Amino acid sequence: MRILVANLGSTSFKFRLYDLGAPGEPLLARGAVERIGSTEARVKITWPGGERELTTAIVDHGVAMQICLDTLSEPGVGVLRSASEVAAIGFKAVHSKDHHHVHRVDESLLASMEAFSSVAPAHNPPYIQAMRTLAKRFPSLPLVAAFETDFHQTIPEATGRYAIPDAWTAMGVRKWGFHGASHRFISWRMPELLGRTDLKLISCHLGGSSSVCAIRNGQSIATSMGMSPQTGLPHNNRVGEFDVFALPVILKETGLTLEQALNTLANHSGLEGVGGAGRDLRDIEQAAEAGNARAQLAIDLFVQSIRHYVGAFLFELDGADAIVFTAGIGENSSTIRSAVLRNLEWFGISLDTEKNQATRGGETVISTPSSRVPVWVVPTNEEIVVARQTRDLLFSAGS
Repeated sequence: MRILVANLGSTSFKFRLYDLGAPGEPLLARGAVERIGSTEARVKITWPGGERELTTAIVDHGVAMQICLDTLSEPGVGVLRSASEVAAIGFKAVHSKDHHHVHRVDESLLASMEAFSSVAPAHNPPYIQAMRTLAKRFPSLPLVAAFETDFHQTIPEATGRYAIPDAWTAMGVRKWGFHGASHRFISWRMPELLGRTDLKLISCHLGGSSSVCAIRNGQSIATSMGMSPQTGLPHNNRVGEFDVFALPVILKETGLTLEQALNTLANHSGLEGVGGAGRDLRDIEQAAEAGNARAQLAIDLFVQSIRHYVGAFLFELDGADAIVFTAGIGENSSTIRSAVLRNLEWFGISLDTEKNQATRGGETVISTPSSRVPVWVVPTNEEIVVARQTRDLLFSAGS
């Protein structure tokens, strides 16, 4: 079964195409389209033994998808005999008021996503628009939304609820949690690496957007993100933890409207807002090394927040069988990993400095042999999670 997994932005389209019916579930192709809506959209598609790049006019995501499928179906490419071999498109959807598992995309689901667009302003609007466009252009192709909140449905009520009136909770105001595909992948991969399933794991998904998750026996029991993707750890340009009662002070002192203040919190805060050296951690680390105090403060704030949640989840899990670093920063920044795990020998956590410094991705243990809690770096694969969830939904529906 060929499943295409789509990652959408307002003017971008990225995809991976998997063959889930073949041994090893191989990645058949991947691609990216940028500047959708312009006459100079850029397309790059790669497959085993080949690559295609072009610049052309692309009016919407439907045309972008068509170009990718047409390219992969060309006789000389050989990835697909025809576009009809694609069984479904799976989306790593973020948030919805009433849908929090894996669902076929229809108007009811899109309306539910629209209801929470203000909670996920960077994600929901472009996904909704693109899903509608693709549904019109490919009416016979199943579209499946695998929501990031799905993995966290096992979080106990006392952990996932805010201390607010029942009526507000009934509106969907609760700690939903995100990065579900990434944390789910870690929950799948670590039992394979450690040879047992009864594991207590702390998964640190650190990237442009970051979260920490406590996993017991393959299930999420706590996570750092709350109602929206703006919460928890500081993100590259999103605020993270923030007291809502600070908003009236900000509005009064600045004269900003609520919408303007929320825009700043969602788009110009986090590491960018504190450090003043951009939103990419590599640039922030470079600035800090050059003596930029604000950049160093951004790093310190980020590290402190990660340590806060790792410590809390060690208590929540009654210890851990592994701490796992994943995603762009988690896999590649030895500086952040070292700072997060500093001075924890008293807790039985001991980092191997040389291994940590040498590790840039790849599945690797970076703790010492004597460390009571092993520390791993494991590259995540959110797309294969969405592909499998899409396949399973089609099978369960008898498709």
